[in-house]
Amino acid sequence: MGSRLVAGVLATGAAAGIVANMIITSRITASRGVPLPVTEWVFMVVALLMPALGWLLATRRPELRYGWLLLLCALFLGVGLTGSGLSITGAVPLWLSAPLSSVLALFYGLNWIFVPLLFPEGRLPSRRWRAFAWISGIAIALHAVGNTLSGGVAPQPTRVLESTLTLVGLLSSAAGQLITWIMAAIGFCGLVLRLRRSARVERRQYAWMVGGVAVSLLGGVAQMAFLTRVPMLALLGMVAMTGALPVAIGVTVVRHRLLDIGIGIRGSRLHLIFDVRPTVDEVLSDLGTALEGAPEPAEQLGRVAAAVRTALEATWAAVTLADGTRVVAGRQEGPATLMVPVHGGLGRIECGPRGVGGLTRVDRRLLEALAVPAGLAIQSAGLAARLVNAQEAERRRIERNIHDGVQQQLVALIAGLELARSTGASPDMLAHLREQARQTLADLRELAAGIHPSALGQGGLVEAVEERCSRLPVHTTVTSDPGLRTRRFADEVEGAMYFTVNEAVANALKHAGAATIEVGLSHAGGRLRATVADDGKGFDPGATARRGLATLSDRLDALGGGLDLDSSPGKGTLVKAWVPVDG
Repeated sequence: MGSRLVAGVLATGAAAGIVANMIITSRITASRGVPLPVTEWVFMVVALLMPALGWLLATRRPELRYGWLLLLCALFLGVGLTGSGLSITGAVPLWLSAPLSSVLALFYGLNWIFVPLLFPEGRLPSRRWRAFAWISGIAIALHAVGNTLSGGVAPQPTRVLESTLTLVGLLSSAAGQLITWIMAAIGFCGLVLRLRRSARVERRQYAWMVGGVAVSLLGGVAQMAFLTRVPMLALLGMVAMTGALPVAIGVTVVRHRLLDIGIGIRGSRLHLIFDVRPTVDEVLSDLGTALEGAPEPAEQLGRVAAAVRTALEATWAAVTLADGTRVVAGRQEGPATLMVPVHGGLGRIECGPRGVGGLTRVDRRLLEALAVPAGLAIQSAGLAARLVNAQEAERRRIERNIHDGVQQQLVALIAGLELARSTGASPDMLAHLREQARQTLADLRELAAGIHPSALGQGGLVEAVEERCSRLPVHTTVTSDPGLRTRRFADEVEGAMYFTVNEAVANALKHAGAATIEVGLSHAGGRLRATVADDGKGFDPGATARRGLATLSDRLDALGGGLDLDSSPGKGTLVKAWVPVDG
């Protein structure tokens, strides 16, 4: 809001000065009985292009300096024209009109040197132009100060030698004007060189600016050459000098999307469309839709990179994970122009240069906003990969248990039955075979319980946990909230909580050497919780791999829940797990 107000004040001040000069000129011509030439009206309209264009760029791209440069240039034009009109009429003292009219020197310098030099984003082409900018700034200031000191001499040349200050002013003005013209010529040559070195799309923008600067310089020459001889040609030169650059910049805005501003059609009307690039909200919305349609982790990362490339109009973009995995959208050439870390420290997003123009602070803010969903996508990709690996490991474990356990027992049982049939089974052999069959059945039930216990499907979470803990060789207590025993939840929720408890109590027996285990189940605040506490030897969670609990943690994460460990050597272990549930 502040930038809009400042831009409005500057544009209004510039426009007021231009209109004031028009009013003064019309009164002068009216007092002489001469109608106001049409060229004066043309000049006023053309002169108003610069404050209008500067206001447009400053309000739509306030972070860029170029719009503000145009506004400042337009303000100098308005103030200078007003001062020139007042000095002609003699309506104000010379000490006031002379400084005001001298401001035109600042307009000339900015218009011929800095407007082309800082095109299109308000930055120097390179550090090598710093000295050029300083020399140009000093020359422009010298020209303006010299005009102020010698403001009253032009009508009376005989007074030049009457004042040393006036003589100094004339010499300063001449030197400043000469250096300004020289620097303008050098800057024009540099602009042509930038045109030759620019990319195909940028070349169109630079071509219009080169043409605008050439016309403006020729107009300035015409104004000075015909000022006293042919006032009409001098006025036409002033029109060309004043309007050439705003017209050139306006064409690049309309036809070549300068600073991401363009012309577009909405409905049946033609409108100026600002911010041609999508907004952060639009990019995030499109990215969310794209990620929903990409089930594979690698495809998700690829779509994040593609979204970054499209949003910034970069030649390439890449998402790099902490483990070195890298997905690139486009063809990478050269080092990254912009890079931001991904949310959560899981990697980084990189992008190359833009196809047109350079990357700005707006682009960085957009990239930083994309770092959040990119981090979530990377987390999702990593979680999906871990779940796939965990499922494959579980499949191999079940296969190994069947092969090494139940399958071998069934083979032995079949061999025993064949032997009994061929030799005649004694009572002892039949009893042995019956016991062997019972053990095989028990092992099958135990294996099935490890996959999905029947008690969980039939009686629910509390009953399944109690049935599992009833067979433990150590003292184990199970407590649950009232009403939780008859409450059922989604299969994936009950399964995740059951196997988390199962893994925790198994670890307490195998690794902790626990003598007592306490299991708690609760439901409060929209969360189903499970805790497993043991009095074992404990461990350092930061120095020990979590093994099976890591897989279960990923499983809980996939459901929107989580798992925490609280343990230390000699103090036992407390496992806390939770998942969100309705109600």
